[in-house]
Amino acid sequence: MNPINKRYDIIYEDTYIIIVNKASGLLVVPTPKKETNTLTGLLNKELDSRGVEVNAYPCHRIDRETSGLIIYAKGKSIREIMMSRFKRHLVKKTYIAFVHGVVRKNSDILKGNVYNQKKRKTELMITKYKVLERRKGFTIVEVEPVTGRTNQIRLHFKELGHPLVGESVYAFRKDFELRFKRTALHAKAIEFKHPITGERMNFSLPIADDMVNFLERK
Repeated sequence: MNPINKRYDIIYEDTYIIIVNKASGLLVVPTPKKETNTLTGLLNKELDSRGVEVNAYPCHRIDRETSGLIIYAKGKSIREIMMSRFKRHLVKKTYIAFVHGVVRKNSDILKGNVYNQKKRKTELMITKYKVLERRKGFTIVEVEPVTGRTNQIRLHFKELGHPLVGESVYAFRKDFELRFKRTALHAKAIEFKHPITGERMNFSLPIADDMVNFLERK
């Protein structure tokens, strides 16, 4: 995918769902600033141009800076089915992250709490990870968020003492020698049952080009 020419790719589509590969830097939905150039807006413009009569709705979110896979539903009823599955932890998401420093444990389950301002309550966060490779100054990890809290992966690795490479919200970039233009996080794979057919769906992507280039330089 070339994010300069096209900021997303449709890698699967049927009557009910669309699986999209999103480029880093693209919002999924507008923030209160009411941005118009979002993945949801661009995708629906494409569907309109093809004469598709239903709207596409995101079934979950990934950060603006995060690249990779996201599920869209064609119509609100399909979205409700998928969102229910997310709430019941029936959708498996896998990410690749680059984190500062050398993570000692080969694998672990991270648990913590985060305050949800909208709901005005504290919520549990659970994240599984395993180390794929240790390099000079950073570690490549495969991450599976069990719960789906906002910025969960970024928060957990910051609390672990290994913030994500490129992190600018939960860590100071000036504190680290490694530089990356965005948060080094990629939604690599997603697995779920089709909302209508019940078929097991499994999609996987290589990491984004900028992350590949980063590894080639290190």
